[in-house]
Amino acid sequence: MPSVSVKLYSVFFKLLLRHKLQSLLHQAQAQAAAEDPTQFGITCRPDESTAPANPTFGPDGVATKDIHVDPLSSLSLRLFLPDTSLARRSNGHASDGTPTSGTPTTGTPTAGGAYGGYLPSPRARRRSAGSRKLPVILQFHGGAFVAGSNTSAANDFFCRRISKLLDVIVVAVGYRLAPESRYPAAFDDGVKVLNWLGKQANLAECSKSLGSTKGSGSGDAMRSQIDALGASTVEPWLAAHADPSRCVLLGVSCGANIANFVARKAVEAGKLIEPVKVVAQVLMYPFFAGTVPTHSELKLANSYIYDKSLCILAWKLFLPEENFTLDHPAANPLAPNRGPPLRYMPPTLTVAAEHDWMKDRAIAYSEELRKVNVDAPVLEYKDAVHEFATLDMLLRTPQAQACVDDIAIWVKKYISIRGHEFSY
Repeated sequence: MPSVSVKLYSVFFKLLLRHKLQSLLHQAQAQAAAEDPTQFGITCRPDESTAPANPTFGPDGVATKDIHVDPLSSLSLRLFLPDTSLARRSNGHASDGTPTSGTPTTGTPTAGGAYGGYLPSPRARRRSAGSRKLPVILQFHGGAFVAGSNTSAANDFFCRRISKLLDVIVVAVGYRLAPESRYPAAFDDGVKVLNWLGKQANLAECSKSLGSTKGSGSGDAMRSQIDALGASTVEPWLAAHADPSRCVLLGVSCGANIANFVARKAVEAGKLIEPVKVVAQVLMYPFFAGTVPTHSELKLANSYIYDKSLCILAWKLFLPEENFTLDHPAANPLAPNRGPPLRYMPPTLTVAAEHDWMKDRAIAYSEELRKVNVDAPVLEYKDAVHEFATLDMLLRTPQAQACVDDIAIWVKKYISIRGHEFSY
């Protein structure tokens, strides 16, 4: 059984969440009556505890920055870059000439003032030999579609842990929240970020070509063409350090639903999203539901943290009000006519908690994937509750650390470069 402290925390958590959901429900009804839907949306609520971005490498060796990628919505990203991205030489300098003794920062003044954060040199952005290329993890936070954010203190801590342990660039997605932005807003935001990642990789390649023809007449012509296509929007951290051909999707709670949807869209897109390649996905205690109850949904309906009544209320705030059903494709991964066929899905690791009422549906989804020969293991943790590895109170527990370690072992099978595989 969960500890006494977890049980007490769960009681207060559910009371606060129920109050928030009921307030949002009244707000949604008022907006519907006024016929004033919010298109721009929000990605963080005022009562959310957030962690500021720090573009320098701190004590944990991870630098962060925030990016707003869509002028038509509030969709935003937080990048997590580990200091291992700076390829070191024996002379104590990174391969792009940056000193690496002490804290590896390269503050560079900009036209608008002092930036003071890490900025790869232009040579490192143009030449792959100038820096280490790291896999990319697209991370989708939890919060029942109505709360949480990619910049929350808990999510920031979790993503820093993932970035450092797996030696990857984490792109935490700040998708639009309900009820201001109902389905499919959050799912569309996930797909938009995947496409944005592909565009960034292509723009980085254009920048390399531009650098190799610098000083020639053809180079000047190419420069004007690329500028017209938006080369100025190249994200320097990704251009210098990201390898989009090793992309992993990681979703937490309702974020797992988004990750699974994005994986399906990536399969449907095929080569259209190259050079991005989704090599695996991790679904941490997915927010799956359905109209026909499973054994765990009956037995654990009043479980810790998120009980069934709270989750149904959250779904009512997220899904379209007309023809509401828990067999909606956003909720039920095994709903008919979802497509594409499951055999085309990427390897999928599912993390489940013993005291999570939604666990059976997540496990059933993994079983269906294994039936069509997809690598889809399940890690179920004893005495664990929903979001046991990502909630602020539970982040530093041994069980949360063990969960992240287990995820790292599995993910590294799919992001290790040939010849540098890890042994298990």
